[in-house]
Amino acid sequence: MNTPPFLAGSYDPASFRDPSGHVIEANGRIFRTVSKGIAAERYEYVRDCGFLKSCAEKGDVVSTKELEVAEVDQDEGARFLLEHSRIPFISYPYEWSFQLLKSAALLHLDLHLRALKVDITLSDASAYNVQFVGPKPVFIDVLSFRPYREGELWEGHRQFCEQFLNPLLLRSYLGVPHNAWFRGGLEGISSTELRLLLPFYRKLSWKTFGHVVLPARLQAKATESSERAITKIKASKLSRSGLQGILEQLRSWIQGLEPRFNGKTVWGDYEDTHTYSDREETVKHAFIQEFVNKTKPQLVLDLGCNTGEYSETALGAGAEAVVGFEFDQTALGKAYTRAIRGNLRFTPLYMDAANPSPAQGWRQQERHGFQMRAKFDALLALAFEHHLSIGRNIPLDQVTQWLTGLAPTGVIEFVQKADPTIQRMLAIREDIFPNYNEEDFTRALEQHARIIKSQVVSATGRRLFWYERLS
Repeated sequence: MNTPPFLAGSYDPASFRDPSGHVIEANGRIFRTVSKGIAAERYEYVRDCGFLKSCAEKGDVVSTKELEVAEVDQDEGARFLLEHSRIPFISYPYEWSFQLLKSAALLHLDLHLRALKVDITLSDASAYNVQFVGPKPVFIDVLSFRPYREGELWEGHRQFCEQFLNPLLLRSYLGVPHNAWFRGGLEGISSTELRLLLPFYRKLSWKTFGHVVLPARLQAKATESSERAITKIKASKLSRSGLQGILEQLRSWIQGLEPRFNGKTVWGDYEDTHTYSDREETVKHAFIQEFVNKTKPQLVLDLGCNTGEYSETALGAGAEAVVGFEFDQTALGKAYTRAIRGNLRFTPLYMDAANPSPAQGWRQQERHGFQMRAKFDALLALAFEHHLSIGRNIPLDQVTQWLTGLAPTGVIEFVQKADPTIQRMLAIREDIFPNYNEEDFTRALEQHARIIKSQVVSATGRRLFWYERLS
C-alpha cells in the first residue's frame, strides 16, 4: 500500500476542531486520520455507497485513497488513514474574489443536494472546506459527509449564511468587498451585522428576510429563551423535501448575484490602457516565456497579476500552475474570467501586498499567514515593486529582499521614476524617494540574488531582471 514510515510530519493546526480525524503533512504529502467509533462508521457509509468516488471523479471532492494504518504515534485512536491529492496553494475565503466565493458557495450547495439523493448530508457549511485548483473549487473535508437522518434540521444554515451568503450580499447589494471584514472576523459576516447595513427595501425581499433578517432575530431571541423554548427548537423537524427546497432556493439566488460595480478602478483596465507598444509587449512576453522554459517551475507566484495576461503566458510556456495576487477587485474579476474561459490552472486571489494575510485564529496557528504558505518555485513581479516603494513608502531594499525571499528564482520589473505611471503617482505628493533608481535597485537585488539576465522592455526604460536567489 506504500504507507509512509509514519509520522515524520505534524498535525495541521487548523484541524484541531474536528474530533473525527486530523490532517497531517509529511514529506510533502497530505494525510488524514479517521478516528475509531462513530467517525469511522460514518466514513465507511459514505465511502461504501460510492459517493466520495463519484464526486472525486468529477473533480468536485479532493481525490482520496486509503492506506494501511501503520503505527500512527500521533493518533493512536485512528481507524483509517487516508491520503489526499495535494492542493497547489491553500487559500482562505478572505483572499477570494467575489467570483471565487460564489463558485465555492455553489459547489457546497450542489454537493449537499447530490448527497441527499443517496441519504447523505453535510455536518457543517464551512467555507474553509473548499480550496481551488486553478479557478475550480474543490471540497477537501471528506469527513464532513455523514448519513442523513430523516427530519433533521440543517445545522449548517447559519454557518453557510455567515461564510458564503452574507459576504456575497455585502458586495452584491452594497458594493463592499468582503475581504477585509472576513479577515477581521474569521467566522464570516453575521446576519445581525449585515441586517444593520441593508437598506429597508432589501429587507422586504422574502429571500433576504428568510436568510438574513429572521435568523438575526432568532439569534437575538435565543439568548433570552427559556429552557422549554430551547427544547422545543431542538425538537423541530424539517423534511427532506423541505431541506432540498432551501438548498435549491439558495442556489438559484446565489447563481444570480453579481458584484455591484462602483465605478472605474485604477487597474481594472490596465491591460488595455498601459503604455507599452505592441512591440514592447511582445518583447516582455518573450522574456517571460524564456524564463519559464529554462527554469521549468511547477508553481509560479504572480504578484500584481492584474487580469492574468502574464500568468497565462507562464502557463503557455510550461508552468504547471500559477497563483496570482491582485488588489484591484475589477482586475480580479477579469482574471477569473480569463482562467475560466481558457481552462487555465490559474488561481487569482486578493491581497494588499503591504499587508498580506497574517497568521490568525486559535494560538495564531489556525490560519497560516501568507509568508508561511509562500512555497513557490518562481516569482513574477511585473510592474509591481513601485507600488510598494512609491505607493506605500516601503524602502526599495526591503521590497527587494521580500520579493526575492518568496521564490528561489523569478523576474522583477523595475519601473523608472520618469515613467508616466510613477509620475502620475507623484503628481499630488512630494517626491521623497531620492534612492529610487535603477542603480540602487540593482545593488539591492545583488545583495540577495544573482542576476541571470536583464533587458529593457519599454521606451521609458522599464527593465526586467531575471534573478536566482543566493541562498
